[in-house]
Amino acid sequence: QVQLVESGGGLVRPGGSLRLSCAGSGRPFSNYAIGWFRQAPGKEREFVAAITWSGGSIHYADSVKGRFTISRDNFKSTVYLQMNSLKPEDTAVYYCAADSAYYSTANYYTRREGYDYWGQGTQVTVSS
Repeated sequence: QVQLVESGGGLVRPGGSLRLSCAGSGRPFSNYAIGWFRQAPGKEREFVAAITWSGGSIHYADSVKGRFTISRDNFKSTVYLQMNSLKPEDTAVYYCAADSAYYSTANYYTRREGYDYWGQGTQVTVSS
């Protein structure tokens, strides 16, 4: 089993930046692809970004492409989501999740149903 803990959320003004972290413990972190999802009030949880176990492939939702960057440090068992040029519509609870299935490219990791483990989430609020 893998335990995931998100951190780094908060309140930021439009145009600002935040860096979220997803720290893993338990089974070897490098065995898992990691995805970031978000859920705004009254909306379904949606895909944001994913990274394969090695970090060799990355995929983003169109809504965040060019503004968000996902990366991982397997030695620290941590995945990061750097969020720049934040907009009010980015306001949501952000979750990281771990998927044990192996795919060579990260575009296969967009479905939340495929993930095995989830963190508790961290709130991101973008407001002036």
